[in-house]
Amino acid sequence: MNHSPQNFRHLYYFWVVAKEGSITRAAERLGLAIQTVSTQLSQLEQAMGKALFTQQGRRLNLTEAGRLALSYADQIFLLGEQMQEAMAESDSTRIRLTVGISDSLPKLTAYRLLEIATQLPRPVRLVCYEGEFDELLADLALHKLDVVLTDRAVRSGTTLRVFSHLLSDSETIVVGAPALATAYGAGFPRSLNGAPFLLPTRNNALRGKIDEWFELQGVRPDVVGEFEDNALLTTFGRRGLGLFFAPAALAHDVEEQFGALQLGRVPQVREHFYAVSNERKIKHPAIEAILSAVHQGVLATT
Repeated sequence: MNHSPQNFRHLYYFWVVAKEGSITRAAERLGLAIQTVSTQLSQLEQAMGKALFTQQGRRLNLTEAGRLALSYADQIFLLGEQMQEAMAESDSTRIRLTVGISDSLPKLTAYRLLEIATQLPRPVRLVCYEGEFDELLADLALHKLDVVLTDRAVRSGTTLRVFSHLLSDSETIVVGAPALATAYGAGFPRSLNGAPFLLPTRNNALRGKIDEWFELQGVRPDVVGEFEDNALLTTFGRRGLGLFFAPAALAHDVEEQFGALQLGRVPQVREHFYAVSNERKIKHPAIEAILSAVHQGVLATT
């Protein structure tokens, strides 16, 4: 292997080919001749002493060495894009905060947390992405995100160097549209037997606690819907399809935004909300402000 520094143009062409899946499409994207891209790719493979692709039909597939090279290329060119954005914003009065929001996190909770950041003396520019927990953690590890807001802590033993910061520990309430609240509210929680319910899917951190509580109360609900996306669950709840669980700290917001009335409190089923970062100590001023506010009980008093 040639140990001299790699030509970043070669690496960039490799990166584009890997993303596009073919030299032809990569050449079109780059505005170059196919032969030019192919030559640059061959020179990179010679310099590394490894084949980066194998041909399968018309599509190129990454070898093991290619996947490893791509993981580093992702970081290199992502950091390059971030540098350009940082330079462009260096004269701006706004702080940029890039947030990943787990699709299982109640959107009202996400709003309340991020609302804190918008009230800083220095304006904040929010860039929000929603996705699955593991995908967001991978993006965080690659520094694509400043923080991930989620309803679960990072599993112990993970190879990712990311850290969970507890934001809130809230008991839950059972809520529903007025007609459902009237029909099933009296005699709570025994009145919930046979009641229509909208629940998170079983891969959600809260679902196991809900099922256990039903079992302890001797209640068998009629589960009419299961949802991975909390926003979709509450949309169906607003339409009166079924009762659902919500954080007790946001009872007023739930009633105001969804028209859902509280049937009863469920202190045994608690929701935990976390900020996950790349470092043990948060350094981003907007995230520091969020942590400080929630530790002073902002969520508990909204």
